[in-house]
Amino acid sequence: MHNVDEYYPSSGRVILHVDMNAFYCSVHEAENPELYKGKPTAVAGSVELRKGIIVTCSYPARGRGIKTGMQVQKALKICPDLTVIQPNFHLYRRYSNAFMQIAYSYTPLLEAVSIDECYLDITGSRQFGTPPEIAAAIQRRIMEELGLPCSIGIAPNKLLAKMASDLKKPNGISVLRLRDVPGVLWSKPCDEMFGIGGKTAEKLKRLGIYSIGQLAAADEKLLTEHFGVMGSWLKRAGNGIDHGVVNPEREQSKSIGHTTTLPRDVLGLAEAKPILLNLSDQVARRLRRQDLVASGLHLTIRTPDMKTITRSRQFDVPTESAEDIYKAACDLYVRHWKGDKPIRLLGVTLQGLSAKEDSAIQLDLFDYERQPKKESLNKTMDMLRNKFGENAVLTAGMLSDSHSARLRNYKERGTSLQKDNLQRLKPEEE
Repeated sequence: MHNVDEYYPSSGRVILHVDMNAFYCSVHEAENPELYKGKPTAVAGSVELRKGIIVTCSYPARGRGIKTGMQVQKALKICPDLTVIQPNFHLYRRYSNAFMQIAYSYTPLLEAVSIDECYLDITGSRQFGTPPEIAAAIQRRIMEELGLPCSIGIAPNKLLAKMASDLKKPNGISVLRLRDVPGVLWSKPCDEMFGIGGKTAEKLKRLGIYSIGQLAAADEKLLTEHFGVMGSWLKRAGNGIDHGVVNPEREQSKSIGHTTTLPRDVLGLAEAKPILLNLSDQVARRLRRQDLVASGLHLTIRTPDMKTITRSRQFDVPTESAEDIYKAACDLYVRHWKGDKPIRLLGVTLQGLSAKEDSAIQLDLFDYERQPKKESLNKTMDMLRNKFGENAVLTAGMLSDSHSARLRNYKERGTSLQKDNLQRLKPEEE
């Protein structure tokens, strides 16, 4: 019988990075193994969206040369038996919440960084066993309960945990200690270090720094001269040093937006109105779900030749109301867009967010009487739609456009890859 305490440092941390493997494809395989198990699959945008780009692909597809970001047409030429699946973001959110619930049962110190990965600080979790035993238990449960593969990195800090989870894919567990860094990382090129992109790697090459080992040995003064404060981070990263802590409190959203590419060009306000109404409704729903109000709105319009214009305005008072958001969006549209010019994309983004309870909302006498009724109506509508689906309660303006219905469809909606469900770890009612 081993002594568990020997596996935990007397000072320092033990961090896990849980990274789901080919997450979207794995979710579809878990849901329909008879259709997708062991086959080359890829998730791509709806064919209606005109942009057939591979969002992610299964490991059998990767073995055939398929890559993320590849055009669907090209992918099908390389691999004619590739199965292309439309995204189902509601399903991904549900599985994301489920795998994080499993991880959360081993420590409350969980930081969700995206829909398919999270950090865990298990320094105080020795009652569950050694770090490798905890990692193995999480990986086994995610596979047994959800049918999903994941890779897990174990390290003394977040940077090395992230690097470790990339070492064995799919379904691997890797330990990366500080003393392992020279042997494991130093021979790799700089752009394989998490946090170093292509441009930074090119700039490092011009300084004669090609490998992570050369970066670790580089003069810090030279690095800060060329990269500013990031230079010190680069030097530390090359040596496997990272002082970041696992933060279970996610930062409040800086903005909440939703953008949709249209299946056909839209002409004029009459055609744009139902789309703007549904976009406004969806962002307002997400705003209320986080108990926030918005003080500003940002409208995005893109033409068929890919020219984009953005226009903003402030609300007179902070709001959570879809009605206020819709009126402001229409106002911006009318003031800044000629009705005869075609549009291929529309987006509504709320800005200047603050907690509703902290906002001093000034109301005139008319609003003072109306506001409690509006809030009560919003709560009732939200509750009904949470329970019975987005189409349970609709205004007349939402019914007049088939594309608008897609914006309310959790399966197809998701251009913003909404992370609202990561704000709190509890089962969704959606």
